Formats: sequence, C-alpha cells, structure tokens
Amino acid sequence: MTLIDLDRVPEPSPAAARRPPPWRYRHAGLLIAAVLLVTLGGAAPSAAVRWRYLGLAGPMDVVEMPLKLAGGNAYTASSRGIERELTAWRLDPEPEPIWTTAVPIGAEYEVGRGLFGGVTIQQAADSVLVSEGYTTTALDVATGRIRWSLTNSLTLLDSGTTGVVVERVFRPGTEYDQASGDPGALYFSATGVPHTEPPIRTEVRGVDLVTGKTRWTATPGGSVTVDPVAGAPAAVLITSSQRLTLLAGATGETLAETTLPERDGAGPSSGAVAGRVALVGYEQAGWQSGYDVRTLRKLWDQRLPQAPGEIPVCIGVICSGPRGEQSVLDPATGEPAWPVTAETDLEVRAGSVLETRADTDLPIRLADPLTGRTRADLTGWDSLVRSAPGRSLDETLVLRRDHEGGRPLFGVVLPGHAEVRVLGAAETESADCAADERHVVCRDEHGLGVWAYRI
Repeated sequence: MTLIDLDRVPEPSPAAARRPPPWRYRHAGLLIAAVLLVTLGGAAPSAAVRWRYLGLAGPMDVVEMPLKLAGGNAYTASSRGIERELTAWRLDPEPEPIWTTAVPIGAEYEVGRGLFGGVTIQQAADSVLVSEGYTTTALDVATGRIRWSLTNSLTLLDSGTTGVVVERVFRPGTEYDQASGDPGALYFSATGVPHTEPPIRTEVRGVDLVTGKTRWTATPGGSVTVDPVAGAPAAVLITSSQRLTLLAGATGETLAETTLPERDGAGPSSGAVAGRVALVGYEQAGWQSGYDVRTLRKLWDQRLPQAPGEIPVCIGVICSGPRGEQSVLDPATGEPAWPVTAETDLEVRAGSVLETRADTDLPIRLADPLTGRTRADLTGWDSLVRSAPGRSLDETLVLRRDHEGGRPLFGVVLPGHAEVRVLGAAETESADCAADERHVVCRDEHGLGVWAYRI
C-alpha cells in the first residue's frame, strides 16, 4: 500500500541533504474424472490438478527481460542495438512462437543502462499492454501489430477495456535542478520530472484500450492520488486534500463524492485503497480514516502510532505501526485484529494474507485476514514464482523449492483453499520461471519449458 502526499503536505525527499534522480499436488491421481471434494472451513470444492509437461519452445536469442506471462501466453524480449523485439509464445496445446514485433523504446532509455527497466505486460481484451517506465504500448494479441503508444504510465481497470493515466500540470519555472542537490520538498510529474512546487492542477484521463483515445477527462485541483477500485462496475477513486470522488471507469461519471474534514487545521495528506477500504491519512495530525470504497461512507478513525521505525510493506491489507511491531487492522472497524511481531511483509494472496521475510522474501505462512490464524505453513518452500500482474483475492499462489539434482519442485495454493498441493518437478535448473492460473514456464539455455497443472 503506497501513500502519496497530497497538495496540503509536500512529498519529502528520501534525504533532506541530497537528491538522487527519481528512478523495484498434491498429485490428483490417474483417475482425474473423480472430483475430489475437500471441505476446509467452508472453502469451495477442490479443483483437480495434474502436472503435465507440454513441451519445449526455442531456441531463442539472448533476452534482457524476465519471463512474463499474460492472458495464457508467454512473452520474452531481446535487443537489436537500441531496438527492442518482443516475442509472444503460445503455451497450449504445445509451446510455439506466435509473433515477434519491434516495440518503441521510451524516452527514458540511456545507452549503457540496458533496454529494460521494470517491464509490465498485461492483456486487456484482445490487446497486450507493454509498460516500461513512463511508456505504454498496445499490441494486437493475435498479430503483434502496434495499435497505439503513450508516453505515460497507464493503470488497467477491472473492465479490461479502459485504462487510466494521470497528468500533473506544473507552473513554468518550477522544475528542480537535480545537479544542485538543494534540500526541500519535491513533487513529481507523470514522467518522473521533479518540481519544487505542487502541481497547479491534475488531469485524470480514461483511455480506450483498443484505440488509445481519451474517453473522458477529470480535472481535480492540485495534487491527488488516483487508485483503481476492484470489482464491477470498474471505477476510479480520486483523493484530494478536500474530498473523495468515485468515478465510473467507462464514462468518468461521478458515482459518489464526500467532503473530507480537516484535523488540527490541516486536510489529509495521503490516500490509498486496500481492498474495499479507502484510506485517508492525516500524517501531520497523526490520524488515519477508513471509508467504504464504493459508498464513501466513513467507517472509522484511528490514531497513527508515533513510534519510529521502518514502515512495513502491506499490500491489500491494512497495517499500523513500524516493522516488527505492527498490527493488522480489521477493515470494518479500524481496530487491531492481530499482531505481527516478526519482521515480515504482508500481501493478500489466494484469499489469505501471505507473510514473507522482509530481508529474504522467504515465504513463511498464509494467515486468515481477520484472525491471523495460520491457514497454511509454508516452511520448506524457498520462494514464490512470479505471476501475471493484476493480482486479486482469487489468484493462485505458486511456490518453489529445490529438489533432486538441482531441479525445482513446485507447489500451488488454489483459490478458495488453504493447503499447499505438491505439483511436481521440472527438468530444468533455471531460476527464471513464471506462473499463471494454469501453467508454470521456465526459461533456460534450451528455450522455454512449459508445464500445465490445472485440469
């Protein structure tokens, strides 16, 4: 959960005295026709799993991007001088290349730093969205033909047909001189350019993902946070220092709005969304408020602990307190629900709260979001396997550990269940593996090895 300062309180720099440039099975058995029904505290019926090797695709050129999965396909990228080539690979019924397309390089590319920073690939309807830095390009999923490109980062909404971009407009002459190293508050544009004053206005635009054209524009004043709201209908929440506004993702129509009060003479300074709760922070006054993300009805107020310490990573779950001393809050009341005493990061995965070690990312356990009770002990698993973006409460969780001869062994936690099912081992020693709700894919010097695990 990231909190971005609003216009009432400027965004502090990482250090006041220096300014870095703005740049992280169980085996189902042979008779799979017999459906296994396992009741786990009211969980959904167990889905059948079967570990199957689908084949090897390749060889391939040297690649610079970690393996990505989206929409049931795999994606790799290679470089040709200062050009980038993206290749799509079909996984079922056996892996094979579909197309290769040259993708535009964003303006942030620098010779010597390589072509790829953090690349995100998502599928929306029949488009593949490739985002790197502040550039987003849409390609036809069947042919790889480029449909449109934006020099702006884009957030995909649940509808799969609309995305949102945010453009902050600053007064001329306020761009920060990065060579000076002068201390003070900084405000960043949509392309990462720092400014010494807050924006005079912010434009929030809904973008049609087929054409790349703007469907609607909203212009809240000053600095705001903009968060997608999960579920239907697709929506966007805008938090300013004066109000909360919920907009329809398809049209930009205002669905709900509420005024935010001041505390100790100041309005809120940050906003975020955690599940079904909109969080509004008053850091200066030491308070945080929770609102229903759809109705914008206030749910609770809570005083923020003033104890110093590193802030833990909490994604999709509401935390309070420094790392090692934080509590998970009940989203309905804002009251502490259960303590987290170890130095762990928390994230909602497969309908539970996943705890991982903060220093090594080693998975520890899956916990009940409301009670903290252990649902699954993940001891013995070495790591999580990267999954496609757009994660939700229903997402599968794929785990990995070393097996005989250096081969990786994989396990899975399915949506609605809390046990880890051992899938099987893969004939590879590759560390570059990714997973979606049906496949595990690993890339090594021979190419892409593909395994399926869902019936």
